[in-house]
Amino acid sequence: MAIAREADPVGSLSEVKDAGLDREDLLGIYRNLLITRGVEERGHILYKQGKIPGSFYTGRGNEAAAVGIGTAMGPEDVGAPLHRDMGVHIVRGMEPWRVFANYMGRADGPTKGRDGNVHMADIRLGLISMVSHLPAMLPVAVGCALAFRIRDERRVALGWFGEGASARGDTHEAMNFAGTRRLPVVFICDNNQWAYSTPTHLEYAVEHIADRAQAYGFEGVVVDGTDVLAVYREAKRAIEKAREGGGPTLIECLTLRMEGHAVHDDAFYVPRELFEEWAKRDPIERFREWLRDNVSLTDGEEEEIAADVKHLLAEAMRRAEESPLPDTSTLLDGVYADPADLHAPHH
Repeated sequence: MAIAREADPVGSLSEVKDAGLDREDLLGIYRNLLITRGVEERGHILYKQGKIPGSFYTGRGNEAAAVGIGTAMGPEDVGAPLHRDMGVHIVRGMEPWRVFANYMGRADGPTKGRDGNVHMADIRLGLISMVSHLPAMLPVAVGCALAFRIRDERRVALGWFGEGASARGDTHEAMNFAGTRRLPVVFICDNNQWAYSTPTHLEYAVEHIADRAQAYGFEGVVVDGTDVLAVYREAKRAIEKAREGGGPTLIECLTLRMEGHAVHDDAFYVPRELFEEWAKRDPIERFREWLRDNVSLTDGEEEEIAADVKHLLAEAMRRAEESPLPDTSTLLDGVYADPADLHAPHH
């Protein structure tokens, strides 16, 4: 039996207005969805051209979850999105050309060529670079929330993890600590139904990952991760609740990973009919239809937005290709802390 609250889909335009979004905001969300998918589609091209070292991971099918949550974050909030959450980076202001530069290990990428192609973020945008696909970033997000509490700052931290990663101790420790201290943090589970090749029924015995939240003393919410407006609404509620001292929330975004675990994986283990079922719920197509039905998105507007995004990404690819490789003489710059730069010594 499910314990967590299961969120309803967003229906009327009045509900959207109540959530603080106007027509311009809605078109902006649509544009960010297109940019998010377009960045990763072009990343596939770069990989096939041999320009991306290592492997390559995408979040196809997860765009609505990432864009919805990124849109709900406040300017001073912080988060640690993972490799399926490109939309968070885009919404927060990461320029696509810098993403491409990072994919290719160039000097103008956020990590300046010093880390894996998807291990990236810009702290100036309130985002913390991931160190692993596992839930290692959840204690980091909780640490940020604790700092906000100590400093009496009205800020919220967000931490992402996959449903497979929920089996690790980092998840339990982070949620237990945050729950006992009612810290201003929101936990986001990207449940794409497969931990590499392991299906959810072999990953956990509860009906929903969000059911576990009750044991930690806070609310769990399950939301359709292909419904960008429902994700936005639930994330906004959770973030503002945390900001007002109401403690953590665990939001489980249900999606399907529409590609393999990474570019080297053909996902042969996923039943073909499951792909076909979820393809009908494509988050971009779903939102496009909602815009047409509720805010009268015209063919002209749609074509203009699509053309603008296509031009943006073409220019971003060109600029990233021109970015230089890092200078080997600067290899250790920014890797180790200089004790003279620390505010207090470590003992």
